[in-house]
Amino acid sequence: MEELKAIQTLIDCLSKLPSIGKKSAERLAYAMIDMDENELLDFSNAIKNLKSSIHRCSNCGMYCEGELCSICQDENRDKNTLMIVSYPKDVVAFEKSQSFNGLYHVLNGAISTSKGISFDDLNVTTLFKRLADENIKEVILATNPNVDGETTAIYLAKKLEKYNVKVTRLAYGLQMGGALDYTDALTLNKALQGRQKIGD
Repeated sequence: MEELKAIQTLIDCLSKLPSIGKKSAERLAYAMIDMDENELLDFSNAIKNLKSSIHRCSNCGMYCEGELCSICQDENRDKNTLMIVSYPKDVVAFEKSQSFNGLYHVLNGAISTSKGISFDDLNVTTLFKRLADENIKEVILATNPNVDGETTAIYLAKKLEKYNVKVTRLAYGLQMGGALDYTDALTLNKALQGRQKIGD
């Protein structure tokens, strides 16, 4: 049977998404063929507008559509507590759990020797500026409970020693080697409640 290039190109693109194998990508591609033309147009426009509409918050690094994200603009948040996470999806996980009402800072990665990511590659310049300018009293290190996350947390804890802040790490509870965005709300809540001080 002749291979249809348009379908194969779509399958190849879809299979680049996380958790989408070739079979799933093929099912999705054929489902799209059966979609109404207007639905398909809406779908393609949503993808096209994703990069042009969404960028990083200039303050915390979270995804947003304006200059600042809604969390940084929210006057009802606890401005004294800052949670440091690796990725925007970690913020989403904590927000869904409704267990934290402070501010966030997104590193946009983690230290990884295997991937060639160093501390300087992370979103830390604005972090140190915030610690100098804002009235932050506690920093919660909420990087993933895996080797890269632990390395990042330990390195950050050392860097934060010169600031007058209490530094804590999430309690685990959380599965070692796991990812925060796949963790259920109750476990996140318990880990947050059981956080422990790092350093002196």
